[in-house]
Amino acid sequence: MHHESPAASSGGGRRRGRTRRAVGTAALTVLLGLCGAVILGLVHQQTGPDGFLVGLGLAVLPVPVLLAVFRWLDRAAPTPRRNLLFAFGWGACAATLVAITVNGFATDWLASSVMPRAPDRADALGTTVIAPLVEETAKAGAVLLLYLHRPRDFGGVVSGVVTAGVTATGFAFTENILYLGRAFGEDLAFGHSGLESTTLGTFLQRVVVAPLAHPLFTALVGVGFGAAALAARHRRASRVLLPLLGLAAAVTLHGVWNEAATQRTRVFFTVYGLFMMPVLVVVGALAIRARRQVLRTVRTTLSRYAAAGWLAPSEPYTLGCLRSRALARDLARRGGGRRAARAVAEYHRAAARLALLRARAEYGAAIPDFRAHERELLHALHRHRPLASPATAAAAPAADRTDRRTRRPDGRWPGRDTGGPHRPFGPHRPCAGSLRPPSRPPEPVDSVRQGA
Repeated sequence: MHHESPAASSGGGRRRGRTRRAVGTAALTVLLGLCGAVILGLVHQQTGPDGFLVGLGLAVLPVPVLLAVFRWLDRAAPTPRRNLLFAFGWGACAATLVAITVNGFATDWLASSVMPRAPDRADALGTTVIAPLVEETAKAGAVLLLYLHRPRDFGGVVSGVVTAGVTATGFAFTENILYLGRAFGEDLAFGHSGLESTTLGTFLQRVVVAPLAHPLFTALVGVGFGAAALAARHRRASRVLLPLLGLAAAVTLHGVWNEAATQRTRVFFTVYGLFMMPVLVVVGALAIRARRQVLRTVRTTLSRYAAAGWLAPSEPYTLGCLRSRALARDLARRGGGRRAARAVAEYHRAAARLALLRARAEYGAAIPDFRAHERELLHALHRHRPLASPATAAAAPAADRTDRRTRRPDGRWPGRDTGGPHRPFGPHRPCAGSLRPPSRPPEPVDSVRQGA
């Protein structure tokens, strides 16, 4: 009887996994396309052709700015573009379709069956309770799917905030088309223009004053999922409760915002200044602090891989400093053209993801198939190393002269457990040249605790 070798079995399993992922990706693409077609028809129907075009032209204005903000926040360990495209598409198509359908059905049901004698109260309840719950749950669906099915790309709070923010940006884009298109239709019907224009008022409120409203609400969901991703696997209660707490906070904040939007202008700006802005500052500060922590994690964790021979001794510093990464890309571009610069960017991206992957495992929050994902990222490092390692190593000394505070007085990286698996990691020594890549990738470094 023929027995399949473990290597062949492993290869077949990987091929089946790739096939399943390809089928799932195709199915999601088709689903989002269908949702997009339906929501496009609904919005066009409710705004009319002229209103749709005006709404589209005005709604697109804040999108590049918001996406640039989240891409800046994500630079330490970039989220794959396919994940961000999915998040934006989910928010713009699937989440808005769910929101329009369910919000309308629930509000009509309240007005006709529960509160037939108080339709105004039913509308108010729909605005302040039903809409926030439905919309935040729908937007959270994208974060949940990526958290469950792309855990290797979900490195913590920054990943959660970026994914949630991009999803909410897509949602706000479609919603703004609807609201601005309706406002333009109202102006045409009643002859409003100038400062009395409903379109102008809607544009100022939704695009100028509060473009971050939806991203802020949903960012709280992202914080919950990001914290859950870092929780040890045996802490199942925390991994469930943290996202739910984030969702509850998002729904509450959204409800307060919607209620304020129905009040007089003075009340609205009071809530905006005394409640919304402080929350925005706190969430923004938390995200920036988490971003800095990602860079520290990259620097300290990659020192183990440098001790094992995967990186030059100076490379962890470069990889843990965005200014140094930019310098490395510039050096590569000047020395080897765009191809070398792309190799450096891929090298840095793989190294950052590898550091976060291993850090999660050391915290007891290892993802399933940690070993396979680690080996895949190590192979990516090895593949790009001939072009990327010299520039990355050369960028470290210049960066070191500009910011020595990131290292301890003895020259070692800050953080816990700076010793490597094979030999202790000594003082930082700038690399004089590139390391010769091994003829084949060495074995991954020592095993880690993967949690209960």
